[in-house]
Amino acid sequence: MNRLSEMQAFAETVRCGGFSAAARELSLSPSAVSKLVTRLEERLGVRLLNRTTRRISLTEAGTGFYGRCCAILSELDEAESEMLDLGELPRGVLRVNCSPGFATLQLIPLLNGFHAEYPDLQVELTLTGKTIDLIAEGVDLAIRLGALQDSSLVSKPLGQCQRLVCAAPDYLAQHGVPTTPQQLLQHNCLRLTSRESMNVWKFFSGEGEEVVRVRGNFSTDNVNALYDYAVAGGGVIRLSRFMLQRAMTRGQLLPLLSGYTSEQQSVNLVYPHRRFLPRKVRVFIDYLEANISMGQ
Repeated sequence: MNRLSEMQAFAETVRCGGFSAAARELSLSPSAVSKLVTRLEERLGVRLLNRTTRRISLTEAGTGFYGRCCAILSELDEAESEMLDLGELPRGVLRVNCSPGFATLQLIPLLNGFHAEYPDLQVELTLTGKTIDLIAEGVDLAIRLGALQDSSLVSKPLGQCQRLVCAAPDYLAQHGVPTTPQQLLQHNCLRLTSRESMNVWKFFSGEGEEVVRVRGNFSTDNVNALYDYAVAGGGVIRLSRFMLQRAMTRGQLLPLLSGYTSEQQSVNLVYPHRRFLPRKVRVFIDYLEANISMGQ
């Protein structure tokens, strides 16, 4: 086996969290993957992975080498993508990362149409509420809401989401209707733990800006769970309009504080900086730009 096979086995083992999962991705046996990684360590003269009966973890040397491996394998994928661009349609695997809420209501409904246009392109979607390292995780494209933090990535604006404050009719009947932002401090506001800034609600009116750090008896890192609890009458919620529109149309949630405007949330497509953008990523971006709607 050559060095590239060893690097692929090592990178997949780290990405998948074990030899068995990596073996399934590489169509090899777990013992074959383990041998490739061991051979790599022997050739380099350094241990890359700590192994126990239950899990593996990167050593200090392995952490640095993993980043280099991912960069090299990404370059290889890019080179192959450029060659595939010579064909009629892009093919291969497109790895996309997105938050659960945006995926459920915006992205997943579009995938069937996308696959109809590009039947040879496989989409591998991972859902996380937190920011991940795209290069380390082998992700081609991520959809991120809010301010971007990683300046090493290329970003492309997809749109803006208006945030709204809502609550279920049953909750409002029991606890009253807040008419000013400050009155939210007397209400049970549902909070997101994935990003603390999401619990600092800003409002704008003719009198200027008001900021409220909300509090309540329920918090979660999943916006779908937050939405479900609000619909069940758990408290006051603030999310993007596209997440709340269906419940508002059905009367399950009622918009609050109509005299105030809440801040907007930017939606960006981000991907690793590359000299040549792979065609599989380019066609996906073009499709999203042409078909996605923020429900404004």
